[in-house]
Amino acid sequence: MEYITNTLSNLIHQTAFFDLTLGNLVMIVVACGFLYLAIAKQYEPLLLLPIAFGMLLVNIYPPIMEEGGLLYYFYQLDEWAILPSLIFLGVGALTDFGPLIANPKSFLLGAAAQFGIFGAYLLAMCLGFNDLAAAAIAIIGGADGPTSIYLASKLHQTEIMGPIAVAAYSYMSLVPIIQPPIMRALTTKEERAIKMEQLRPVSRRERILFPIVVTIVVCGLLPSTTPLVGMLMLGNLFRESGVVRQLTETASNALMYIVVILLGTSVGATTSAEAFLKWDTIKIVIIGLAAFCFGTAAGVLFGKLMCRLSGGKINPLIGSAGVSAVPMAARVSQKVGAEEDPTNFLLMHAMGPNVAGVIGTAVAAGVFMAIFGV
Repeated sequence: MEYITNTLSNLIHQTAFFDLTLGNLVMIVVACGFLYLAIAKQYEPLLLLPIAFGMLLVNIYPPIMEEGGLLYYFYQLDEWAILPSLIFLGVGALTDFGPLIANPKSFLLGAAAQFGIFGAYLLAMCLGFNDLAAAAIAIIGGADGPTSIYLASKLHQTEIMGPIAVAAYSYMSLVPIIQPPIMRALTTKEERAIKMEQLRPVSRRERILFPIVVTIVVCGLLPSTTPLVGMLMLGNLFRESGVVRQLTETASNALMYIVVILLGTSVGATTSAEAFLKWDTIKIVIIGLAAFCFGTAAGVLFGKLMCRLSGGKINPLIGSAGVSAVPMAARVSQKVGAEEDPTNFLLMHAMGPNVAGVIGTAVAAGVFMAIFGV
């Protein structure tokens, strides 16, 4: 009888349930909530599903993120900036820069949305973070997960990289919830119903020259952005050159999805209860949300200014797409505009500021790295 009792006791003590803390249970509930949003509500499931499942795994079995655990090695690729750079390669291969080339004014809207980043930097400093940590947190305002991970790594803020990455990816996934109320509050019904002129055709020569010129200019001015901007433009050059179809398909499909699995799962796995349920984490989430909201508002307000200066030819809603959540933010601009007029098609116009925002967020990260001598 004693043998049976000891055996059962050993089995019970070996289960993960025996060591679960209240914090672990809270994070498991949060993970299940994210899984619900990803599956039932389809809020960017490509991002949210692996993140939520990584969150679930690490809170059931924390050693999976310790040295020797599977997700530990995935996470090393985040810290070395390998996965963020490969994500940018895939984004470049998927992205049509035509709307941005056809309407260069979109660069201004993409730049305006980056005010959220620098506003969040000041807010983070006021809340007690040092300058390096504040910069790493502030980049969440660009709604760009890979850039957030890259900057946190370069600024040696690995202890807060997990909360930063989760906040950035969560806000990217929740763009359809966060942005519309801000957009409606800052625009009138008449502004939201503005129809924009069709974009001019963009030649193949322009499409090929664009990634080359951007690489020379941006990487020349801010060399530290080369891994991100260089990979983004290389992926786009694959697409636009038309001579490496196999590389384009690989970068935009198989490679991209593999990297998303590794990156999303490892980011989710940084949310163990011990690491995540802290006051600093709550402050990071709040600062990130404030930055994202402020960036959205800045883009819309600058869109309103451009609307006035253009005599009502620019719909201010496309300014909200200046955050670099591609293509989610552009889809939200289209959705909110279509609510006022179902025949209004803003998607291609919004893609200009959207892809400008990707470049703008990488530039903002490069500015921080230049300031701190990284």
